[in-house]
Order: sequence, then structure tokens, then C-alpha cells
Amino acid sequence: MFRVTEMFHPGIIPETEDAALDWLRLIRSRRVGPSTFIRLLREHGDVAAALAALPGIAAKAGVSGYRCVSRAEAEAEWQEARAAGARPLFLGAPDYPPLLALLPDPPPFLWAIGSPAVAARSPIAIVGARNASGLGRRMARGLAADLGGAGHAIASGLARGIDAAAHEAALETGTVAVLAGGIDVIYPPENAGLAAAIAERGLILSEMPMATPPKASLFLRRNRLVSGLSLGVVVIEAAERSGAINTARAALDQGREVMAVPGSPLDPRAGGCNALLREGATLVRSAADVLEALDVPARPQPPIPPAEPEEPPAEDADLPLRLLALLGAAPLSEDSLIRETGAGAAAVAAVLLDLEMAGRIERHPGGLVSRPAS
Repeated sequence: MFRVTEMFHPGIIPETEDAALDWLRLIRSRRVGPSTFIRLLREHGDVAAALAALPGIAAKAGVSGYRCVSRAEAEAEWQEARAAGARPLFLGAPDYPPLLALLPDPPPFLWAIGSPAVAARSPIAIVGARNASGLGRRMARGLAADLGGAGHAIASGLARGIDAAAHEAALETGTVAVLAGGIDVIYPPENAGLAAAIAERGLILSEMPMATPPKASLFLRRNRLVSGLSLGVVVIEAAERSGAINTARAALDQGREVMAVPGSPLDPRAGGCNALLREGATLVRSAADVLEALDVPARPQPPIPPAEPEEPPAEDADLPLRLLALLGAAPLSEDSLIRETGAGAAAVAAVLLDLEMAGRIERHPGGLVSRPAS
């Protein structure tokens, strides 16, 4: 069977800036996506010939006045990317993410900030809800740290919630963040500090032009890259219709392993995970389950030191909302809430009492609390 990378021999991969700009011109030209880029290259032998042929091909297809992206436009993007600290990754080059290159239609061109070598460390994707519970975020951190300790990079999409928790826990062992927009557009903005840390210790990737805002359709493409550069995808807390489930579906299409952490049937954030499990996804309780599903050996990992609690502010008007955001239908301990919020035990106890009186939380035996079932 023909493999895309077979045609990307060393002589065809850009070795000069002029050749690299031609690649950029072709992939940025109207109606040229990864599949079309690869087909043009296969038919015409090199990018310069494909660029020369493209207007004629468009005219035969009934598209009048077609023009390729100009040299000046490509140079402008190139300079913006270099100013942002980004470097190009070309399909077929040694520094291109190896698992991504195995797809039938991988992106021919990526912008990268950080170390491309991180993507070669057999990444495992961890994705999930943006409005994750404290329990979900703790699971993401634990899995990311343990899988990182077993030698795997952690891939995700730099979103709020599960994504951010997984990236943070894998900073020391290697993490890959894939952006939906341009590599110079960090979304959500509150993750700018996390993105800067990943740029220093890990890898940030984008297939989009510089300054591209992250639109809904681009998140679907981002999700496909997250799964495509990974051995498998672990889903933690995802509604049945969500970006995380979209990533899992992409992984199935790409022949990647799909795994999920089960959750309470009463928590909408677990609906997608439970549906995946019913459809045959691997149930995950720990990193050992992930490694077994991927058929890779585990090796001993050092214990994760507990985070040092921060002194809470004198007054925290947002504490009730923060606590409610952490709670779901699955009961959570007060100690967990104290750790997650960084607030003092007395402050958390006082707010929980107010929320209980207002009927917004329920208490359970063993010092557990949850949102009401209905």
C-alpha cells in the first residue's frame, strides 16, 4: 500500500528558505488542503511545479481568476512566525511528529515552538471537559504525571479544565499542546502562562497561519492533530457532544486506541465517557490500564510531591462559584475542595454551609459533598 511519506524523500523536503516559502505558498493557497497538497506533489514532482500548474488546474475546474498565495504573503507569514519564535516542520523531515506522519493526509507544514523531539516520545493524549470537576482534574494530573514518568509525552489542546491539568502535570516529563488558531494566538487567554512554560519545556504546534483566530471549525482540525500525533486518547469527563468526544472519534478513524475514565451516570460531564465505554473503549482507572491497553511496559515512577498550599486572600468573593464549579453529581471530599481552591479549611467550611442551607449542595457520609441529584 502507498504511504504518503514514501514520496517525501530527502530531495523533496525544503533545504533553503526559498524552497520553504514555496511549500508555505502552496499549502496556504485557496482550496489546497493536506490531501490536495499531497496529490499535487505526487502528480507534479515538486512544489514549484505544483504552484505553476495550480492556476491551470483551477481554470479547468471552472474557477476563474485563481491565483496562488504570493511570495510576499508567504514572506510576511514567515517573518511573523520567526519573530514569535516559531520554526517550520515539514512532512517527511526528521523532526516532524512521527505518528502524525503515518496518517493518510497529514498536514504538510506545521509551525512549532519548543522542542520537536517531545513529539517523538510516543505521546498519549489526555482530553476532557473544560468545566471539569476537581476530581476530574486530579485524575488528569495523576495520569499525566504517571504516564510521563513511564516515558511518554502528554498531548492535549491547551483548553481549560482537563487539558490544562494534564499539560501542567507533564511539564517536567514532556507535553505537546496543539492550538486551533495561529501559533501566536493563545486561547483561552488565561492559559498564556502555561503556554509559555510549554514553549520552554515542551512543544506547541499549529497548522494555521499566524494570527488566525480559533474558530469552531478549526477546533475540529486541532482535535484531529491531537489524536493523530498520539498512540491513543484518554477521555476524562466529556459530555456526549463535546470536543473531547470529537477527538476520540478522530482517534478511532485514525486507528488509535480510545480509552475513557468512567463517571457517575448522574453527571452530564461523564455522559460521553460512559458512552465510549459502552461502545468498547478501554476503561481507565490508572496509568497501568493505559499502558496495558497500548501494550507498552510500565516502569517505576517516583511519587508526586503534594503541592504547597497557598495562603488564601482575606476575602474570596468568588469562592462559592469556584466550589460549585468543582462539584458534580459524584461526591467529593472537603479536603479535595480545600486543595483545589487553595482556600483555608475554615473558609471552605463556611461557604459549604451557606451553599447547603441554600440547597445548592448535598452532604454525604464520610465528609463528602456533591451537587444535588436533580
